[in-house]
Amino acid sequence: MTKVAFIFPGQGSQTVGMGKELAATDGNSNLFLEQADSVLDFQLSELIMEGPQDELTLTYNAQPALLTVGSMISARLVEAGITPDYTAGHSLGEYTALVASGVLSFADGVSVVRKRGLYMNEAVPAGEGAMAAILGLDGDKLKAVTDSITAEGFAVQPANLNCPGQIVISGTKAGVEKACVQLKEAGAKRAIPLDVSGPFHSSLMKPAAEKLRAALDDVTMQEASIPVIANVNASAVTHSNDIKDLLVEQLYSPVLWEDSVRTLLELGVTHFIECGPGKVLSGLVKKIDRSATILPVYDEETLQTVIEASKEWS
Repeated sequence: MTKVAFIFPGQGSQTVGMGKELAATDGNSNLFLEQADSVLDFQLSELIMEGPQDELTLTYNAQPALLTVGSMISARLVEAGITPDYTAGHSLGEYTALVASGVLSFADGVSVVRKRGLYMNEAVPAGEGAMAAILGLDGDKLKAVTDSITAEGFAVQPANLNCPGQIVISGTKAGVEKACVQLKEAGAKRAIPLDVSGPFHSSLMKPAAEKLRAALDDVTMQEASIPVIANVNASAVTHSNDIKDLLVEQLYSPVLWEDSVRTLLELGVTHFIECGPGKVLSGLVKKIDRSATILPVYDEETLQTVIEASKEWS
């Protein structure tokens, strides 16, 4: 039996023009752009369609932009009769998953992630935090090194446990730089600094987490009609109060993406549909389990490919 998960990318996947073709060919898709502009009271749609890329990449713009395009794509899939059994998203993508699962309305979702981006930006001034991808090192060895550097007064910790052999670290600029050197000495194949605007999913985000809780208290959160796999514990959640607590914790806790995918596989998911620009999550799922069927949807052609393929599912 075919079981389907919709998965939603996080920051880093944004690109100028994402969703343009879908909005041009479908009036309902265009409504998402119009509603985002209305809720946020600025022309997010123009930024998505025309850029510039560096402005779109700013965390408080990238977050509502990705949620808008991901929601547009998942709605098109549902209109075509493809309903997920589970949803999941990477970091910011968890909010798009919550919209798809009926926990947040699209309007509340886009509003909350805009605030989330602003709070994250305020928590650590630009240039003081950093992130880096560490390739080819065991998680326990990595954590031992980052714990040691943090104990010396330079905060750094695992932030995204993405797939076997790929872990992203996050913390102060000095902490991440020290960790990159020591992790290579410990056997890492590569340490790649990331072009991000802050130390996401680290303890440095705790000031933003309290503000985020207040923002989440201001919106209505329903029980999930479709279970969502939470980043913080890689477990299926449906209760709105649990989801709210986990979203606050998510801001300063690691994204357990590999474990989340393994949870979906254990729950019987056979088909992963990535709803959003690029194929980042598709690549990670493939590294976690090569037998999974992975279908990225980011334009009209890939949408139609999935719709056609779904006719064969039972």
